Amino acid sequence: MDYRMTTAHQLITASGEPQRAGSNTVSWLLATLMLFASLCDAHAQGVDYIKAHYTKREYQVPMRDGVRLFTTVFPPKDTTQTYPLLMVRTQSGARPYGPDEFPSTLIGPSPLPHFVKEGYIFIVQDVRGRWMSEGTFMNMRPHNPDKRTPQDTDESSDTYDTIEWLLKNVPNHNGKAGLYGTSYRGFYAACGMIDAHPAIKAVSPQAPIMDWFIGDDWRRNGALFLAHAFNYMPMIGKPRPRPVKEPLFSKFDYGTPDAYDFFLRLGPLANVDARHFKGGVPFWNELMRHDTYDAFWQARDLRPHLKHIQPAVLTVGGWFDMENLFGTLELHQRLEADNANGNHTLIVGPWIHGGWNTGQANGASLGHVAFGAETAKFFREKIELPFFEYHLKGKGSFGAPKAWVFETGTNQWREYAAWPPQNTQPFALNFHASGRLATEPATDESAFDEFVSDPAHPVPSSGEIGSGMAPELMCADQRFASRRPDVLTYETDVLEKNVTLVGPIVADLHVSTTGTDSDWIVKLIDVYPNNTPDPNPNTSGVRMGGYQQLVRGQVMAGRFRNSFEKPDPFTPGKPSAVKFTLPDVCHTFQKGHRIMLQVQSAWFPLLARNPQTFVSALSATESDYQKAIQRIYRSRDLPSRLEARVLP
Repeated sequence: MDYRMTTAHQLITASGEPQRAGSNTVSWLLATLMLFASLCDAHAQGVDYIKAHYTKREYQVPMRDGVRLFTTVFPPKDTTQTYPLLMVRTQSGARPYGPDEFPSTLIGPSPLPHFVKEGYIFIVQDVRGRWMSEGTFMNMRPHNPDKRTPQDTDESSDTYDTIEWLLKNVPNHNGKAGLYGTSYRGFYAACGMIDAHPAIKAVSPQAPIMDWFIGDDWRRNGALFLAHAFNYMPMIGKPRPRPVKEPLFSKFDYGTPDAYDFFLRLGPLANVDARHFKGGVPFWNELMRHDTYDAFWQARDLRPHLKHIQPAVLTVGGWFDMENLFGTLELHQRLEADNANGNHTLIVGPWIHGGWNTGQANGASLGHVAFGAETAKFFREKIELPFFEYHLKGKGSFGAPKAWVFETGTNQWREYAAWPPQNTQPFALNFHASGRLATEPATDESAFDEFVSDPAHPVPSSGEIGSGMAPELMCADQRFASRRPDVLTYETDVLEKNVTLVGPIVADLHVSTTGTDSDWIVKLIDVYPNNTPDPNPNTSGVRMGGYQQLVRGQVMAGRFRNSFEKPDPFTPGKPSAVKFTLPDVCHTFQKGHRIMLQVQSAWFPLLARNPQTFVSALSATESDYQKAIQRIYRSRDLPSRLEARVLP
């Protein structure tokens, strides 16, 4: 999803970087005023340009079952040539409503002035049951592959019917259409390319949702992404009894900038609805009630339906996207597996969720990590626009590789004929005594490390006061965690040469717990040399020597280690295998750096606390939250390791 909680301590500077409390107040105020002025100016220029060059028309477009979907169309005023249709379907509103009300951008929330100047017929549509569209909204509406009557509809058929109507009723088009969207809108774009209308020639699902239980948004391998779900549910989980032009929700007032404290005081998850939502957010209760990978979630898995895809597809994501990197990678992999002769390109850059078009300006940095170039600007001008120009207008060329990804660490774009790359070698890092991480296997007959996991004092997901969903979290400094007694840290010697990891990573652990349930979190970290220079200027006061940059992190809810459908308790004290895949990487650990792994059982409040007793999240009470002694085994018979692929 695409909503991040803003808290009082996150003051935004003119560069778009968060400035923490304690920074110079005068500097912050001047920077904020400058940013506000520049945003107002950009908004005015966008609106003025659109009014001067485009007409706005609003329609209620009928679907095959008679339900009408509110659709805004922006055709160019210049009718001396024809234009393709470029549509975004959205759950977040085709605002502003009214024939005389113009937005500052024309395809959803993304600032794409280069598209506007090139000329397209832009379409923004409220999906069924949202905002001004008729019908009943269903979150991540399941695809229906067996449509026999006009009443058998889904997002694919709604897209088809919309394109068919537009072709017949909107003049001056060239007969070609494209779909576009980020996050939830990326899901709708992906749905639209299934059984696509013949006029749809190009689709760009960006950070699309694929599966809400395994890897996108609300859960990771069954573990609840608490801060994200709590923040977004009031926006997407409330019913809409009638068409509306203004939101039926408002941002939740936490009463504190410290989300760690807020969620800890909240107690068991049942208190969320009892204290705050009070039955007004039904989808939150659905999320709690469906606590295993049951038919409810399986029906919302889009991957099995991505077959026989005809349009060209540009799938886009960010390496530091906390929300839908899983969906990005899974969509591309499924397209390649089930549509071998298709025209599919994967783009992954050093971005947060949607950072290629919003949130990261030109993509030159994220938090304290610099990328050496304006990566988002490069994508928009050299990849995104040429993709649509070629496929919808026949202009220029688009000879992109199968995968065009940004290699973090060395800060360069890489082109590959397949993703993951095929010319790789296996690479394993094994856990050893004294926190050592090495390529040689463990040889001890009986060895382990242990820590105490206490739900009353969970490991924080950030070293700073904040929402638990700070945009830069996935590349943030982890030194705060490596110094906690409830985090095990393993580290290589100083690297004598560059090590480039590409593709998925597998955490292969042997563990035990004195409880009956537990989460297991593994974080892959790039440790900078002690003499790494600080930024200049260094307005935040960060010290980059010894910086522990998070490269990838993932959790496995231990109850699902054997099956997502049938959870399984741990036998207290008995070793058990826990094996899971971390999302792909393309990162070079440079010569002179170290590779670090951190293992922990809490990541709060990014993740909900595990009671460490085998109870469902909805029914857990205060007494169910228990301390547990966690062991990581590193012996010959019970090894623990990280498995990856490296470029030779």
